[in-house]
Amino acid sequence: MLSRLFFESPHKNQSLHTGSVTLLAGLQWLGFMFANTIVIPLSVGTSFHNTPGEISGAMARSFWLTGLACLLQAIFGHRLPLMEGQSGLWWGVILGLVSMGTSAGIPLSTVGGSLAVGVMAGGLLVSVFGSLGWHRGLNRLFTPIVMAVLLFLLSAQLIDLFFQGMTGISQTGKVNLPMAGLALAVVLLVSALTIGPKGLVSNFAILIGLAVGWAIYELGIGPTVAHVTPTVSEIFRTFTWGRPSLNWGIILAAVLTALINTTNTVATLRAAQDVFGRSVADGQYRRSLILTGLYTFISGPFNLVPYAPYTSSIGFLRTTRLLARAPFMVGALLFTVLGAVPWLAGFFATMPISVGDAVLFVAYLQLFGSALGTLKGMEFSFRGIFRLALPVLSGLAILATPKAAFSSLPGFSQAILSNGMLVGILVSVLLEVAVPWQALDGRS
Repeated sequence: MLSRLFFESPHKNQSLHTGSVTLLAGLQWLGFMFANTIVIPLSVGTSFHNTPGEISGAMARSFWLTGLACLLQAIFGHRLPLMEGQSGLWWGVILGLVSMGTSAGIPLSTVGGSLAVGVMAGGLLVSVFGSLGWHRGLNRLFTPIVMAVLLFLLSAQLIDLFFQGMTGISQTGKVNLPMAGLALAVVLLVSALTIGPKGLVSNFAILIGLAVGWAIYELGIGPTVAHVTPTVSEIFRTFTWGRPSLNWGIILAAVLTALINTTNTVATLRAAQDVFGRSVADGQYRRSLILTGLYTFISGPFNLVPYAPYTSSIGFLRTTRLLARAPFMVGALLFTVLGAVPWLAGFFATMPISVGDAVLFVAYLQLFGSALGTLKGMEFSFRGIFRLALPVLSGLAILATPKAAFSSLPGFSQAILSNGMLVGILVSVLLEVAVPWQALDGRS
């Protein structure tokens, strides 16, 4: 079975050409997984004041667990080439809780320890949620409008993060001209290869952009990134954010985030139907949620940002136009190996974040197209515009507001209400449930 998953050609005859394309496509998936993962443990570890060794250990954990999560989803879960990675929603909530805890005088060890407890509890609930088939309720709530809101806000949130990373703003607080110049060149290169003539060069635009950008960076464009090789004990160390604690506000915020994060599964699998031209079965949703709950639970003691299927995989698939499952599994296997070998994890962690963000900036542009695609056939009457604009523009307004501005809000609500994507989704769902749009349109 496994040999068929990895090596079977769409045509019956095997060839060296097919094997080479699969390997190159696998390397491109590896680059995509790597670029999506590297910045998360770095930023979260820094916010918790972890040592360089602890951060490099968390990075290695992120690599092998992400690779393993992708493999298990592809074989036993939804069985599609969709990256399972550390959730952007969770990432924002965790950083928000750290900022909130600091402002409120709560020790970082208490914030981290309570987060670990909440993440584990939330992971168990998600697995139960999936096993009982409760995703059907989410499917009913996720109308095309809610899907469009989620995709619009997700693309806006991620593009903003990538823009700040590729220009050096997230590292230095201001634009680094050499770094920004290289990032712009990489964006133009990947864009030209992507929208140019079809063929292998276009399919591997992301891999080419990563390789060229990294090589030029090493010639002296940016500062050399220190190579810190984690020890085995650091890779498998638990509770580096703090021993388990019971701050109930933080625990409740984490559990709510885990439940809301299930919308990522629904959104990604729903969006995948258009890419693959077939519907996703009920069992695929259930198995995917059960596995995501398991990864989320494991993220608690390992102090990692919890997991979800990446909706951005849709943008990657549309950009590369390589839809086979075998290359995805090759990339996931390589990522698992990379995280399990300390020296390799330390070496690849030296890849400049600005180059990875520049490549992802182009790959994620396709999310905007996916959002527009969900609105096909919708009539943009004044009610339809209100239905879409209120949640999207409310979410964008919150995304543009500094986190410190929400410090006056009570307790755990800060982490929820300061997250523009989360608020936008909740507003959209409430509008869909509370307002009888079809009846109103029928009376127009």
